[in-house]
Amino acid sequence: MNVTILSESVIRRAVGAEPAALEAIAEAFVALSAGRVSMPPVIRVDIHAFGGEVDVKTAYIEGLDSFAIKIASGFPGNTARGLPSGSGLMVLMGAETGFLQAALLDNGYLTDLRTGLAGALAARHLAPLQVDTVGVFGSGQQARWQVRCLRLVRDFRRVLVHAQTPANRDRYVAEMQAELGLEVQAVDEPAELVAQSQVVITTTPSRSPWLRAQWLHPGLHITAVGADGEHKQELEAGIVAAADVLACDSRRQCERLGEMRHLPPGGIERVAELGELAAGLRPGRQHEDEVSVCDLTGVGVQDTAIARLCLARATALGLGTPFVD
Repeated sequence: MNVTILSESVIRRAVGAEPAALEAIAEAFVALSAGRVSMPPVIRVDIHAFGGEVDVKTAYIEGLDSFAIKIASGFPGNTARGLPSGSGLMVLMGAETGFLQAALLDNGYLTDLRTGLAGALAARHLAPLQVDTVGVFGSGQQARWQVRCLRLVRDFRRVLVHAQTPANRDRYVAEMQAELGLEVQAVDEPAELVAQSQVVITTTPSRSPWLRAQWLHPGLHITAVGADGEHKQELEAGIVAAADVLACDSRRQCERLGEMRHLPPGGIERVAELGELAAGLRPGRQHEDEVSVCDLTGVGVQDTAIARLCLARATALGLGTPFVD
């Protein structure tokens, strides 16, 4: 058995927040919405003793010679230990034989990247064309990657951030301002952040809704990332009810996870999938004063797409460690 092992440093060299990666994610979503994907429900293991969870996601896209299986962990308590809250790895399996082809020891990097790229895809079709200010709730990795990837599809001048832990918030402001070369400010009042933003990104693991429907204003787009389990919710149910345009990564998954599960019976049918938007099968934002919401719970096609791109790039660069048994 010949297996390629990719370390995190190699993976970071191979693929990042770039147009080619965004297009790979878009193509994967198109395949999903077209019914050309075999994708089981997410497997989640709750580690109650330590407040963590581990998710397993996978998907096979018809016509491809490999597919990914991803194991991702989220342990919010890690920050107190000086550790990242997320980690994980991906493996690529041969579609014809089922043999292991590659192990991508990314420590959660590829998950962070592909989630950010999904947010960029949502913004491409749903965000207003003119964006001055982006508001971010949370200060972790997704609070960073969503903003990095958003720059692929929209120009903006300023980032506002609200986070529960002042030290983490201040670190975010300093690091992202230096990285992006943009104005980055901390905001104490959530309502004020929303009022000043044209795009709002929520990235918290909240178990009770805190973003209020009364804060909505014409032209606002919300990308909701944090609620990727039945026990999580960031948005008041009234927000999805009031929005003019609704989108998600997978209707089937979002019926039981995330924000769209709070729609009334039958309401999920008015929610467009990202793949339908990318294929031009359903409209995104049609007027600048519309309010739009996209619910991202994370699907296995994203993992297959980013893992395959990463291995192809690494191979072309002559990177990776071969393992022969």
